[in-house]
Amino acid sequence: MAAHAQHAPQPDHAEHMEHPNYVKVYYILLALLVISFMGPFVGIRWLTLITAFGIAVVKAYLVAKNFMHVNVQPRFVIYILGTVVVFMFLFYAGTAPDVMKAAGTNWQKLTVAEESAPHHGSE
Repeated sequence: MAAHAQHAPQPDHAEHMEHPNYVKVYYILLALLVISFMGPFVGIRWLTLITAFGIAVVKAYLVAKNFMHVNVQPRFVIYILGTVVVFMFLFYAGTAPDVMKAAGTNWQKLTVAEESAPHHGSE
């Protein structure tokens, strides 16, 4: 009877679960932080965007995989996270054209100098 209990099937994720080296992951995240911080100092706008958003995605993946242990969760959790990311991009795509315009039908985007200047006019 004891021999039979020894060969009980294990869940799939328990067999392949490894503990990551948290110090190594920390140093990788720290290096990516330095790279993303130095990106704007280069002065190339597209390179800044690539470093900022690309590295942010990589850092989010590393944190979710190593510290939140998303890789050992059931499959539906991955599907839910993927759906949330898709909806986030859809929200951005739906709002960005309006927000990024300098003027609209009933509004204008003011610069910081215009916003802080005293308003003269009828109120």
